[in-house]
Amino acid sequence: MIALYDRLAAGLGRLAPAALPTLARLVFAGVLLVYFWNSARTKVGDGITGLFRPSDGAYIQIFPKAVEAVGYDFAQLGFFHWAVVTVGTWAEIILPLLVLVGLFTRLASLGMIGFVLVQSATDIIGHGVGGDDLGRWFDSASGALILDQRALWVFLLASLVLMGAGPLSLDRLLARKRA
Repeated sequence: MIALYDRLAAGLGRLAPAALPTLARLVFAGVLLVYFWNSARTKVGDGITGLFRPSDGAYIQIFPKAVEAVGYDFAQLGFFHWAVVTVGTWAEIILPLLVLVGLFTRLASLGMIGFVLVQSATDIIGHGVGGDDLGRWFDSASGALILDQRALWVFLLASLVLMGAGPLSLDRLLARKRA
């Protein structure tokens, strides 16, 4: 019985380097891709220039206290606010796409981790998320927005940072062309 277990474990160990990154990208696509793209869609302004003119809702989502401080007069917000909102919106579109197709996956996943950390800080500091929505580790509830769900998101993305995109990716295709 132990020998059978050892053979099975060895086979799974050989399969893991190809299977885990591919599965991680599949889970990312199934769970988070549309979430981030829908979030970005709420931030894009109207018309063809919408990628450069974020919606008012984008400022409210990313800088809630600053928007409130200027009495919702968005014209009072400066270049810094525009740049952060614009780059954040682009990141919500481009980084998930890169993870999906497996291009620059390690860098894109690292960028997504940074994005999730900033998003979580904005939710806690800017929007006042706390209590059960913030959650606690090592308790019986596993569905808290920040400490439970986003910890799993970061773990998923960290596996891609450490292992790369896997065999079914543009990263692998480009590596073969370079070799």
